[in-house]
Amino acid sequence: MPSAVPSPIVAVVGATASGKTALSLDLAERLGGEVVNTDAMQVYRGMDIGTAKLPPAERRGIPHHLLDTHSIRDPATVAAYQEWARAAVVELRGRGATPVLVGGSALYTRAILDRFEFPGTDETVRARLEAELAELGSGALHARLREADPEAAERILVENGRRIVRALEVIELTGRPYSASLPVLEYDDPRTVQVGVDIDRPTLDARIEQRVEAMFAGGFVAEVERLLDEGLAEGRTASRAIGYREVVALLRGELTEAEARARTAAATRRFARRQDGWFRKDPRIVWVSFDDPDRVEKALAAVAAL
Repeated sequence: MPSAVPSPIVAVVGATASGKTALSLDLAERLGGEVVNTDAMQVYRGMDIGTAKLPPAERRGIPHHLLDTHSIRDPATVAAYQEWARAAVVELRGRGATPVLVGGSALYTRAILDRFEFPGTDETVRARLEAELAELGSGALHARLREADPEAAERILVENGRRIVRALEVIELTGRPYSASLPVLEYDDPRTVQVGVDIDRPTLDARIEQRVEAMFAGGFVAEVERLLDEGLAEGRTASRAIGYREVVALLRGELTEAEARARTAAATRRFARRQDGWFRKDPRIVWVSFDDPDRVEKALAAVAAL
């Protein structure tokens, strides 16, 4: 029978390859919880090796939610994800289970945890901006965004054309900076705690190198070949995933395998630094060291303090 006091909402955050997955499983086991994915690319079926998606056999029997919900041709929007994820959180708490959110997509995590309402959209404006993206490239549109809203431009990668288009659309429709529509640091439910995995940069860089080597050794190129046959190139979101675009260039003869590996590792390192920057700006996060033998106990203490 569910308790009168709702279960806490626990989010494990931090840079890619920092050790979030293992900590999320430990916390789910100790809290009687289930895992909710907050990685934007792990929603795609078949994108397994390149996203470091945890195989079912390694999930310790813990149910996982919002994995493999999309085909690679489907666009993924934060607004739709927010709706599904919040519904999953309500369902879990309704039966007394603790939702343990884990993933490196800061915007996805905050879309669930924080007060965050999405501005509307206009198909005509969106189509025009997407046409400009195709013609001019993401760099030109990112420069335009930097002029209109430097804060939003700082948060959005230059190569993320889709998010740049969305930001410019919101600015045009609302007459306000896109950054004004981003979530504020206020939890939607006060029984929420974020646990960050703290890791030094040299160790993280070494882990990223090891992960990329393991991806390529584990059949990553074959995975991308299969996904191309299934329409990866037509997927507006999936095709932009780190590693996948580099392997596509390899398969087209534009890069050698060594170059594809090096570029994947470099892009992952850049992304990890940006992730760390995003999460470090949130003063509510309780940080635990990746190699602290008491990290689980410290994380549980933060949950108990709610």
